[in-house]
Order: sequence, then C-alpha cells, then structure tokens
Amino acid sequence: MDIAWYLVLSALIFCIGAVGVLTRRSPLVILISLELMLNGGNLALAAFARMTGTLVGQVFALIVMIVAAAEVVVGLGLIVAMYRSRLPMDVDEMSELKG
Repeated sequence: MDIAWYLVLSALIFCIGAVGVLTRRSPLVILISLELMLNGGNLALAAFARMTGTLVGQVFALIVMIVAAAEVVVGLGLIVAMYRSRLPMDVDEMSELKG
C-alpha cells in the first residue's frame, strides 16, 4: 500500500478526535478524543518510519504511547475525584478545581 493511504487515515482519525475535543463537554469524551488524536499522530509516525526504513518514527510513537498512558491515568484520577466530591461533570463548570 502507498503511504498516502496511511496518512489519509491518520488525518481522518486526528480530525475526528479534534472535533470531539472542540464540541463535547464531558471530560471522559474529551479524554477519548485526545487519545484518538494521539493515535492518528502515531499512525503517521509509523507510516513515515516504514517509508524511510528506520525505526526512529516507531520509537517516537512508543514515547507518545507512554505519554498517552500517563495522561489517561491523571485524567481518570481527576474524573474520579470530581465524581466523589459531587462536582458537575461539565467542562465549562469546573471552576471548583482551581487552587
């Protein structure tokens, strides 16, 4: 397959994630949309690594997956803390989390 197909799919996944981040108000849906954006970037990195024949893109994709896992842990921790303290689950109304 040509690399253009991988890049088109990567761009499509990234755009779906960006639309989800910009239009949704639920913190859980926003986290899932951010994961979609990161996966779109990972697919592009892996496609470029395959095209050039080096492992640099795959190493960067692995680093991005590690950062994504850390993001999910912190984000889900915040969501659980909000749920336990009965805070509203709307992103626009999260002023109670300010320090």
